[in-house]
Amino acid sequence: MITERINFHLDVSNAIALGLRRRGIDVTTTPEVGLIVVSDREQIAFALSGNPILITHNDDYVILHGGGMNHAGINYCDQKRRSICDILNTLVLIGEILEPKDMKNQLKFL
Repeated sequence: MITERINFHLDVSNAIALGLRRRGIDVTTTPEVGLIVVSDREQIAFALSGNPILITHNDDYVILHGGGMNHAGINYCDQKRRSICDILNTLVLIGEILEPKDMKNQLKFL
């Protein structure tokens, strides 16, 4: 039984954010919180402070994870290989079966 729900911070398409919100999942996006011009490290620090799982297409986050940077969790997906609907459904499933502690410092490839 899930005791704490995952929320997400998206550095990807707003369509995914809309789809998650329609399903009652808490989401922030890079533009909404004024992080468009900040570094990837600052994005991770933002996510770590509030515990949302970062969703990204940006390869740099994979490198930062490999370098040992602490984070709330990163879900990486190659935007050329997965449709928005496919990504959305996968994130909904993650939100249904995992808790934030399960994603701490974890990198998942969608």
